Amino acid sequence: MLSESEKLNGLMELGIKLNQVQDLDILMEQLLKEARRFVNADAGSIYIRKREQLHFTYTQNDTLQQRLENGNKLIYSTFSVPVNPETIAGYVATEGRVLNISDVYQIPPTASYGFGEEFDQKVGYRTKSMLTVPLKSANDDILGVLQIINAQNESKEAIPFSEQDEKMMMMFAGIASVALERAQMTRALLLRMIQMAEMRDPEETGPHVNRVGSYSIEIFEKWGLKHGLSAEEIDKKRDILRMAAMLHDVGKVAVSDKILKKRGQLTEEEYETMKRHTVRGARLFLDKSSDFGEMVSEMNHYHSDFDAMAAQVALNHHEKWNGRGYPGHVDIATGLPLKDCALPGYPQKAVGKKEEEIPLVGRIVALADVYDALSTKRSYKEAWDEKRVLATIEKEAGTHFDPELVEIFFSCLPIIRAIQQRYKEPEMPSE
Repeated sequence: MLSESEKLNGLMELGIKLNQVQDLDILMEQLLKEARRFVNADAGSIYIRKREQLHFTYTQNDTLQQRLENGNKLIYSTFSVPVNPETIAGYVATEGRVLNISDVYQIPPTASYGFGEEFDQKVGYRTKSMLTVPLKSANDDILGVLQIINAQNESKEAIPFSEQDEKMMMMFAGIASVALERAQMTRALLLRMIQMAEMRDPEETGPHVNRVGSYSIEIFEKWGLKHGLSAEEIDKKRDILRMAAMLHDVGKVAVSDKILKKRGQLTEEEYETMKRHTVRGARLFLDKSSDFGEMVSEMNHYHSDFDAMAAQVALNHHEKWNGRGYPGHVDIATGLPLKDCALPGYPQKAVGKKEEEIPLVGRIVALADVYDALSTKRSYKEAWDEKRVLATIEKEAGTHFDPELVEIFFSCLPIIRAIQQRYKEPEMPSE
């Protein structure tokens, strides 16, 4: 339990810490974790406002987490509530002020809002104290709602939130809102880039890239824990991996509509042109002011860690574990084989990367992307049923995919399924 001086000092450092997080989903996870730590709360949730709806976006619950096997995560349903005074979160968003309830089961009947007991009954949890705080932009618009549940004493018993907790969370919310607004702008910019690709390639949708990004960080996190990475290193790499994975096919903006939108099978020449989207995508992240010299390796000549990882993902997500993927060992600046890496008799084609020659993030996104493509309806095929998809993934372990990552993927299946539900493709209007 933090002392008051530790809380105040922590608030001073919080803005720097949160502003180092770039991805919106990772930020919400960190934001909620820090908020609960400041007031020693067992659980909490974040709602994000989209027009006149509050979307239940993220949740944490230590009591329920402790019931799971080590390494598993809570799986929760996403839903939305209207911005009106009929729910606790809706009331706070409507009024724009903090609501501190000592016991949600004792809300006076005169209150416009109420508490739904269904979740508690379903999972065997007892929600008691609840502190709900609006998250406001610099223009005083409501960005969302932060809800902290069950303050705890030293014996882990649920107690009411104090007036000091209210003040602390109001200051916290002000700092968090700045980081949240910045992360939302970053996400919007990413999705606009992806929409440019979607205008060219109808398969490259916002839900698709959000799913691929989310699958990728789940696989990476389990891989990192297995390989002894520190929590700090996992968090840092998850942050940029999610965004990099979302941009895996950004190079398709340079491929002609004739090829991208062709319904039938591509000719060999068209397929070779399509494959160049990997190099073209990687090239977008190069520092154009660099003196490249003779060749550009994958980890040089980038402005930032994000640029380097985004280039790795774009370049390598079609490589295969057995070395039969593409584009192989190429110079990003030219697309030509690196020295001594041309296929015998084919000077313009590079030897494919195999096994751990393929960067980890490329191997992860390859698996996430293929899983989503098989599971989703495309212009040229219907969505495969899950049994068929999983059988294909298992069969391709050791040929297309890193067998260790396939094993990790199967251990993540419950959360993978939850991500599918969270980022569903929008229903097409009936004709």
